[in-house]
Amino acid sequence: MEKTTRAGSLADALIPRSTFVANMVIDTMLVVGFAAITGLAAQVKFFINPAVPITGQTFAVLLAGAALGLKRGTASMLVYMAAGIAGIPVFASGGAVAGASQGYLLGFIAAAAIVGYLAERGWGRSPLKIAAAMLLGEVAIYTFGLPWLAFYVPPDKVLPWGLTPFILGDAIKLLMAALAVPLAWEGIRRLKGDGV
Repeated sequence: MEKTTRAGSLADALIPRSTFVANMVIDTMLVVGFAAITGLAAQVKFFINPAVPITGQTFAVLLAGAALGLKRGTASMLVYMAAGIAGIPVFASGGAVAGASQGYLLGFIAAAAIVGYLAERGWGRSPLKIAAAMLLGEVAIYTFGLPWLAFYVPPDKVLPWGLTPFILGDAIKLLMAALAVPLAWEGIRRLKGDGV
């Protein structure tokens, strides 16, 4: 078995690597698990405009990247997207402007990748660094979401419907996630007592 000290992701630090088959099973469970968590977070929603809902998804996406790292975090969002495309009700539904928020879903993949990449490089151990990584992830979500939204709503509605109402909520979710990750690292360090 590989030693887990200085592991890049929370999952690697918490779950020791084993045989190829065991690793594949664990990785699959983690990827599918975070995709499911993201799907559940999408059901916590409310609309303040007819195009884009406020949901808990971004919280789950940021945590997926921080907890799973680059490959598994990205894979979890790809599984989430595939589940929704396949018709499993994991996306936030109910908006009057069908399809308007799909760009944000693409941004979830980029956000998980960015946060995962930086978390694997030790950014998850510092509240300030993981907050910066998550802010970059949020920027990625809006980088995909806003241009997509522009195809569905009048130009003067893009920012008031797609960005400004979400800033405070996203900042709160980001802060919660950014505090949770270093606390999880500290918990793992105390649990293992090996300088993880």
